[in-house]
Amino acid sequence: MSLKVGDQAPDFKLYSSDLAEISLSGFKGKKVIIHFFPMAFTGTCTEQLCTMRDNFSFYEGIDAQVLGVSVDSPFSLAKFKEVQSYQFPLLSDFNKEVSKAYGAFYDEFAFGLKGVSKRAAFVINEDGKISYAEVLEDAHDLPDFKAIDDALKA
Repeated sequence: MSLKVGDQAPDFKLYSSDLAEISLSGFKGKKVIIHFFPMAFTGTCTEQLCTMRDNFSFYEGIDAQVLGVSVDSPFSLAKFKEVQSYQFPLLSDFNKEVSKAYGAFYDEFAFGLKGVSKRAAFVINEDGKISYAEVLEDAHDLPDFKAIDDALKA
């Protein structure tokens, strides 16, 4: 199922790299950018999240919460966050429920791996509705960061 602009964003509770439980509903009244990514420590995933890291002052300046989500364990994500100095939470969708709910899920991925998050970006407005949705089929492609920023400014 593909989520589209105007849909209510599915709520979730996931554990962060700090082993804290984080829910989407905990950010009600705030804009949220959710970045799904296939795997920590891979080239395009690092580039995707480093772009968010390097522009973090913009997101902070408009009081928007950035979240990264993958099926990696919280422990792998903790090391990834430490190595790359990410200022935002990385959430473990180890059970693959949230990636599926957002339509950001590969049943089969490269190297025979099964059950990996697709690269995707969603902007959730203050009312919990999706104001931007992008799910990429090719894991080498990056989200449209300008479109994400435009959706946040709207």
